[in-house]
Amino acid sequence: MAYSVVLHIPGDLPVLCEVEELPKPTDTNVIASNPRQRDGKDLHYLEANVVKVVFPLARISMVEILESQEEEKIIGFVRE
Repeated sequence: MAYSVVLHIPGDLPVLCEVEELPKPTDTNVIASNPRQRDGKDLHYLEANVVKVVFPLARISMVEILESQEEEKIIGFVRE
């Protein structure tokens, strides 16, 4: 299952992408698919046809994990 994440790189725009598995404490890199800005635009430092990027974890300050559409449908609260 792929996870949608936002990678925060100091001094640059956050990168919205998908990863196959979340980074472990022993990992040194993150392999990201379909990298783009939060609004869906291309990243200025990547070619237009790039589909996967390897980011070193040393350059990433924070990883946000976004919930998937299925999780949004499953978990819901109703207040009466």
